[in-house]
Amino acid sequence: MANAKIIQGKEAAVAEITTKLRESSATVVADYRGLNVAQVTELRKQLREANVEFQVLKNSLVRRATAQAELSELDSVLAGPTAIAFSKDDAVAPAKILADFAKKNDALKLKGGVVEGQVFDADQIKALADLPSKEGLLSMLLSVLQAPMRNFALAVKAVAEKQEA
Repeated sequence: MANAKIIQGKEAAVAEITTKLRESSATVVADYRGLNVAQVTELRKQLREANVEFQVLKNSLVRRATAQAELSELDSVLAGPTAIAFSKDDAVAPAKILADFAKKNDALKLKGGVVEGQVFDADQIKALADLPSKEGLLSMLLSVLQAPMRNFALAVKAVAEKQEA
């Protein structure tokens, strides 16, 4: 029979993982096999700067947490060594940082994740990482909104110059 303290510890860990899965705007699952200590330290530093929590977790505990969080579709990627990045603030940050790091380090493999409560596969996570940042999207929107006014102003100026001549 298992020790009661061990069972309580595991139940607390599952509860903590469940809370993180529910509260995170984005969760990205990755296979970190083959990364050396310096590479993992650099990855953790980049994630920490973006306010993203990065943990290596036991698959069995994560499976129990996904069942409690009603995200059982994520279980298919929980095989082998698993590291999970949780972000409460930015839904794109963990995907972007991990995908960029994976481009430079072939050992890191994206497995999938959860974004705003929806389970994504590895390809969808990579596509999310390729999206421009929020600031980039806002600047694109602003330029699209300014274009009609700019074109109108140029047309008025051209008409005024033609009438002067």
